[in-house]
Amino acid sequence: MKKISIGLLPVLIALSTAAQKTGRIPVTTRVNIQADSARGRDIVDGEWVAVGINRPYSIQKDATRSFNGKPSYRFELKGEDNSLEGYEEGSTKGRAELSYCYATAADYNGLPQDTYTTEQVLKMVYDRGKGQCKQGSKWTYTFSVYVPSTLAAEVNTIFAQWHGMPSRTLVQDPSGKIMQLTPEQFVQLSDSVVFAKDQGHEKIKSTDKNGKETYKAGRKNGWKIEQGGYPPLAFGFSNNMFYIKANSDSKWMTDKTDRTLANPAKNGTMEPVRSEYKTSTITYKNAFEAFPKDVWVTFTVGIDWAIYSGAGNKMEQPGKLDVVMAYQKGKKNVSAHIVNNETIAIGRNDDSGYYFKFGIYRTGSSTVPVVYNLAGYRQVQR
Repeated sequence: MKKISIGLLPVLIALSTAAQKTGRIPVTTRVNIQADSARGRDIVDGEWVAVGINRPYSIQKDATRSFNGKPSYRFELKGEDNSLEGYEEGSTKGRAELSYCYATAADYNGLPQDTYTTEQVLKMVYDRGKGQCKQGSKWTYTFSVYVPSTLAAEVNTIFAQWHGMPSRTLVQDPSGKIMQLTPEQFVQLSDSVVFAKDQGHEKIKSTDKNGKETYKAGRKNGWKIEQGGYPPLAFGFSNNMFYIKANSDSKWMTDKTDRTLANPAKNGTMEPVRSEYKTSTITYKNAFEAFPKDVWVTFTVGIDWAIYSGAGNKMEQPGKLDVVMAYQKGKKNVSAHIVNNETIAIGRNDDSGYYFKFGIYRTGSSTVPVVYNLAGYRQVQR
C-alpha cells in the first residue's frame, strides 16, 4: 500500500469535503506544457493537464453534470480573472483550459541526459509528448459542451481550439536574416538574449533580495523568435454569436504585426479575410440565443490539415473542414451539418503541427463571467 505524505493530508481532506458538499473536485495543478513535463499528479483522467489561472473554481471535475455516466469538466472565470496580456497593447485575456498535449518524464527515457534541460530552454518540451496532429494529416475530433441558460450573451470566449506548435529555434537576427538554429545554437544564443513573446532583449545579470543571481530583460536588441499566432481553428462566443473560425498562416517566421483576423460581427460565412500570408474565415455563425442551452451539444469535426512549404512561405495544399452539431431538443434528436466538407485554408507553417485544448479562453478584455461544462473528447486519425 502506498503511503500518503502527511503534508498532503489536509489538501486531500479539503478536496474530499468539497466533493461531498458540491459534487465538484477542483483540478489544483497547472503545467507549463512548453517548458515542463507533467508529473503523475498533474494528469487528469489519464488524458489532460490544466493550463491557465489556478482558482478552486476555475477547473473542476463535476459529478453533478455527468456525460455518458462520467463527471464532466466545469470551467469558470469571474470578472477579475483576466491574468494575461491580450493581443492588442493594453488589452487583457483570461484562460482556464485542459490541454490534450503534454510530455512526461517517460517521454525522455533513453535520450541524452541534457535533452530535457535543452528543450526547457527551447520551450518545446511538449513536442516529445502526446496529442500532436501533423501538417497534412487527417483527423476526426469529437467533443461536447453544456452551456447553461444563465450564461450572458455578451461573453467573449473560445471554448475549444486547435493550437499551433511553433519552432522556437526559428529566429531572425537584427539584420533581418531568418535562420533555423540547432538546439545547441539556440541555447548558446539564450546565454546573451532574453526573449519576451517574440522580441529579443539584452540579458542583464541581477541579484534578488536573497542574494541569488538572476537575469532580467533589458533593451530590445533586434532579435526575434517564432512565437506562433492565432489558433488554426476555434469554436467560441462573441458579439452575441456562436461562431467557428479557421485561420491559416503560410509565413515560416510569423509576422506578429499582421492582425488579419475575421470578425463574426463584420464578416460573412465562408468569405475569407486575407493578407499576403494569412487567411481567416468564419466558417459558421449563428445568434447566441439560438445556441442550445441546458443540454449537451456534441460536435464532430473532420479536419484535413493544410500543407505548407516551410521557408518557401507558401500553402502547398489547402485543407478541408467538416462539422456536425448534434443535440437533443425535447425528446427529438437534432443533427445539423453546419460546415459541409469545405475546402479551406486551415493550419500554420509549423513543423510540429497542432494540438487540442478546451475550456475558457476569454479575449478582447472581456470581464463578463463565464461558466460552462465540456466533456467527451476524442481524436481519431483517418
